[in-house]
Amino acid sequence: MNGGWFLEKWGSAWNEQVEKFKARFGADCEEVRMPGAYPTDVPILYVKKARIVEALQFLKSEPGFEYDFLADLTATDEEVEPRFEIVYNLRSITRHWRIRVKCRCAESESVPTAIPVWPAANWAEREVWDMYGVKFEGHPDLRRILMDERWEGHPLRKDYPLKGYQLFPTPMSAHPELLQD
Repeated sequence: MNGGWFLEKWGSAWNEQVEKFKARFGADCEEVRMPGAYPTDVPILYVKKARIVEALQFLKSEPGFEYDFLADLTATDEEVEPRFEIVYNLRSITRHWRIRVKCRCAESESVPTAIPVWPAANWAEREVWDMYGVKFEGHPDLRRILMDERWEGHPLRKDYPLKGYQLFPTPMSAHPELLQD
C-alpha cells in the first residue's frame, strides 16, 4: 500500500516517534497503524483509556514530539464491544506533523477528560457526549451542546433510528444562571 508523499516527507520522524512512544507506554500502546501499511495518512496510536491523558500530555510536551494543537476530538461507533473509539487528532503547528490517537471504550464505560491537557477539549467532549453518549470522567460541565436537553438518545449511534424525530411543542425555558449579567 502506498503511503503517499507525506510518508516520504515525515515517515522517518513518525517511525522514531512511534518507537519512543511504544518504549514509554509499553503494553498500554495496544496497536499502531502506520501510513503505507494501513489506509491512513497519519500514524494512529491506540492507547488504553486509563492512560489516554498521560499519552496526550506526553505527545504535547515531550521534546521531539510537541503536538501542541488538538485539531479535533470525536468518536466512532464500531457496533462491537468495545463499542466506541474516541479519536484525538493532534498537530504540531511548528513542524507541520499530524498524528491520531485513539482509545477504545465500552458502552458502559467512561473516558478520562482531556481538559487538563487541552482546555478546548471541553466543548468537543460535550459534543461527543451529546451525539454518542460517551461520558468523560472529570468533565466539569458534561451536558448537551447541540441537541435540546429534552432529547432522548444519541443521534450518531449506529443503532439510532433513521427517522428518530422528536418534536417539542413548547420552547424550553433558559437556565437562569446563563442569563446573568
